[in-house]
Amino acid sequence: MNPVNILLVDDQPAKLLSYEVILEELEENLIKAQSAREAFEHLLRSEIAVILVDVCMPEQDGFELVGMIRQHPRYQNTPIIFVSAVMLAEPDRLRGYAVGAVDYVSVPIVPEVLRAKVRVFADLYRKTRELERLNAELEARVHQRTAELEASAAQLRQLNEELEHRIDQRTREREEALAQLFEAQKLDTIGHLTGGVAHDFNNLLMAVLGSLSLLKKRLPADERSERLVTNAIQAAERGTALTQRLLAFARRQELKPQAVDFLRLFENVEDLLAKAVGPRVEIRKRIPADLEPLLVDSNQLELALLNLFVNARDALESGGAVTVAAAAEEVRPAGLAGGNYIRISVSDDGEGMDEATVLRAAEPFFTTKGIGKGTGLGLSMVHGLAAQSGGSIQISSTRGKGTTVSLWLPVAQSIAKAQPAVVPADVEPLKSVSRSLAILVVDDDALVRTGTVAMLEDLGHLPREAASATQALEFLAGGQKCDLVITDHAMPGMTGAELARHLRSAFPNLPVILASGYVELAEDQGLGRMLRMAKPFTQEQLQAAMDEALRNKVAAA
Repeated sequence: MNPVNILLVDDQPAKLLSYEVILEELEENLIKAQSAREAFEHLLRSEIAVILVDVCMPEQDGFELVGMIRQHPRYQNTPIIFVSAVMLAEPDRLRGYAVGAVDYVSVPIVPEVLRAKVRVFADLYRKTRELERLNAELEARVHQRTAELEASAAQLRQLNEELEHRIDQRTREREEALAQLFEAQKLDTIGHLTGGVAHDFNNLLMAVLGSLSLLKKRLPADERSERLVTNAIQAAERGTALTQRLLAFARRQELKPQAVDFLRLFENVEDLLAKAVGPRVEIRKRIPADLEPLLVDSNQLELALLNLFVNARDALESGGAVTVAAAAEEVRPAGLAGGNYIRISVSDDGEGMDEATVLRAAEPFFTTKGIGKGTGLGLSMVHGLAAQSGGSIQISSTRGKGTTVSLWLPVAQSIAKAQPAVVPADVEPLKSVSRSLAILVVDDDALVRTGTVAMLEDLGHLPREAASATQALEFLAGGQKCDLVITDHAMPGMTGAELARHLRSAFPNLPVILASGYVELAEDQGLGRMLRMAKPFTQEQLQAAMDEALRNKVAAA
């Protein structure tokens, strides 16, 4: 898909930056202008698909600018979206439509709404250009065949038949092209539906793989039967890989990790961060020059820093200081793979947060700024970057003493050299669970529950089932013995992560394993020793996760 030009017109750089951040994921070419004169320079030099105009500008307001744009023959039908925080009355809207606007967006802007509107107009622009090209090509061929008919009357019949054939062929091609364009228009809708279908299919594969693995262990020593079951397992594993691709497509999360010099990256964006926090906030940095390079998507890391600095600014209403530090630390959160990591922390000396707020701070759409004063997606985005980069995030805060957000990100050279985790000398290694355990399996999908229970019974354990988080809590509240909980994440009502929070409070020594088909799902804040396991999983992977959960319990004790 070729990117189109989108012109953003606003006299305030901060607002232009916010438009750019919101529209960045569309991967279009964003052109910024801070005045009507600058906007016209871009309009004369480039083909613009969509124009986003602020209504209130000092020298020339948006109504006047749009009126002038509509006088240019090239831009008489270009989609123009007005953005306004104050002129929202019906007469103002009517005036905007009268001068040539096709849509109106009020402030505060809902990012999803603005992206949806701009995406529709950008796609329409591309499709219009494609139709024009197809029509021009069809007309050229028709004219060519007509000229040939007129040039040779002796070949009239032959040329006429050829013309009809060519016209039929081009008509079919045009219909096929239109059908493809229509399919492309449905792509976003398909993306929303794909996530749910792929997740459900992942659960089915979980049941298939578990059953096949157990069946393979019980088959007689027959080469043909073993080959057939092995082929079926391999086919199910390939289906799992395809399902994970569908899940990734549905969430549109594709990072491009590379070796990044963090000091240089910070210096490149330091001026931008200073403008974001304003003159009342002092920026302090403690970044060593010999820091090893990180393996991370540089663009997403810059955006993460911007989000963290904006959050720190909001916590410093009366001014203060924001400190960014980076260092290689041996002590790191549980659950990280082997290898070296760099800890990047952004701290403020603001009002801080209570414990309940810290636990929810990274949840999507959770905000403490009040209705209309924040999307609640900043920390969620930072949380996702850490998870997809193979790292982790930690938020610590105290009322009256400020907040620190720490990112553990892998070192670029450490991935290939990663060593297995070392169990402390005073903790006896657990190669495999050797005693019979009482295990509670929580999953809303009966097929997955049955398959997991069968694998656990085959290992000699005593599993019990719960179809929801509520049933699990009722089971445990009844005093039933339980050594370990294995819970699905994406369940209706209470999710697996929420269940784990309840269990941490009520049963602090009870290990929990979170199983999820969403492979990039990160550890939620405050979940203690909860481990994460991708679905579908094999009996061997289940055994390894149980070993790790019990090892952590022993180490903690």
